[in-house]
Amino acid sequence: MQSYLKDFVHSNKSLTFVENRIMARIILITGGQRSGKSTYAEEMALRLSSNPVYVATSRIWDEEFRERVRRHQERRGPEWTNIEEPLYLSNHDLEKRVVLVDCLTLWSTNWFFDHQDWSTDQIVTVLKEELDKLKLTEGATFVLVTNEIGMGGTSPNDLQRRFTDLLGWTNQHAARIADEVYLMVSGIPVKIK
Repeated sequence: MQSYLKDFVHSNKSLTFVENRIMARIILITGGQRSGKSTYAEEMALRLSSNPVYVATSRIWDEEFRERVRRHQERRGPEWTNIEEPLYLSNHDLEKRVVLVDCLTLWSTNWFFDHQDWSTDQIVTVLKEELDKLKLTEGATFVLVTNEIGMGGTSPNDLQRRFTDLLGWTNQHAARIADEVYLMVSGIPVKIK
């Protein structure tokens, strides 16, 4: 159920709300690689709207990934409005739309590599602010896809540890502001919030 906002004030730690605005509904879908996250998210978006928006956050960095993107695109029909946005998810007019963002992992990767001179905390702050802006998109429903990458051992590689921390903190924030959270396990959605 969507919430009415009363006095919105944004800070790094909390959201307070604005009168007479309907806060966006956020549904977070998380899980491992090939767990069925994207397919489930696409099916959900199509159940919620006959003309959903697909926000693709990835950049193409090699031929294998180009093929992966092509397969994702083939699954989607003409009913989808497609937006490619690697950084600023909140820069688009998405009021009262159902929006699938696929995915927060690649979006976080873009910020991480575009701002290597920033601390992990600085990047996480920007990512949280962008997610908070989505929550304030009037009447929208966002289906956010992300990966659980920190469930294994700790990497000996500093870059991998920094990114795992960054995505873990970003996912925690997304889950905190989400209305519903699903964990995909072998193609099966498990509702955890």
